[in-house]
Amino acid sequence: MNLFANLLSKAALGPILGARSQGVELKSSSEIETMRQAARIVATVLQEISTMTAPGMTTADLDDYAEGRIRALGATPSFKGYHGFPASICACVNDEVVHGIPRKRKVLRTGDLLKVDTGAYFNGFHGDSCITIAVGQVRPEAEKLMQAAEQALYAGIAEVRPGNGLLDVAGAIEDSVKASGYTIVEEFTGHGVGRNLHEAPSVFNFRTHELPNVKLQPGMTLAIEPILNAGTRHTRTLRDRWTVVTLDRSLSAQFEHTVLVTEDGYEILTDRSRVEPALPG
Repeated sequence: MNLFANLLSKAALGPILGARSQGVELKSSSEIETMRQAARIVATVLQEISTMTAPGMTTADLDDYAEGRIRALGATPSFKGYHGFPASICACVNDEVVHGIPRKRKVLRTGDLLKVDTGAYFNGFHGDSCITIAVGQVRPEAEKLMQAAEQALYAGIAEVRPGNGLLDVAGAIEDSVKASGYTIVEEFTGHGVGRNLHEAPSVFNFRTHELPNVKLQPGMTLAIEPILNAGTRHTRTLRDRWTVVTLDRSLSAQFEHTVLVTEDGYEILTDRSRVEPALPG
């Protein structure tokens, strides 16, 4: 979730490159294990939602399911009540970019592109992840946008290893997006995640001189989350003061993972391929 992640002031981080001096918390082995459990809950819920989503459901249906499932798995929804956000998931359809509020009147239709972002708070730590789901059969251009967004995420993750910096991650994402021909939303960023849903450092999805090139160290946990638009990168916020949409009403897609920096690379803590969803019969 990138809600208020951009409030992690870039200027306040200063020019120093060391992670600890940037206010970045390095997790201990026991803390990492707890984060694995929080992230596994998020991955399980998202995998189940991706399987159950179908035309005719409402985004409120998905929110109700996510909240109940997160609680059943022993965690608390990270998003509900966060800065006043009223739900356990962000649910964005088609041109909606981020922070969509689930609603009973928002009925999913065949061809919709649905973004579901959620988090779980477990024993003092958060997990955070987002997926984009094709509702029924989608148009080829929507499928292509989804694939490009996921490719951009994994291009950034591939640069996560000790000794690399955040600019390596940002640059890989930017290059992937440019090659795909889409635009990247700049005002919402990735972030550190751990005891708090949003921690230092900000994880940009494009190269910028405003971003200190914080060096990655084992024990850092990052939420990496590029958002791609089919048209303009520019956005606007609706009257509910939460839902952000593309300015030209073009499609938007997003994927996000919570990623641990390990001694020799990375571990995707919210990897959905490693969970075994148990949908009710």
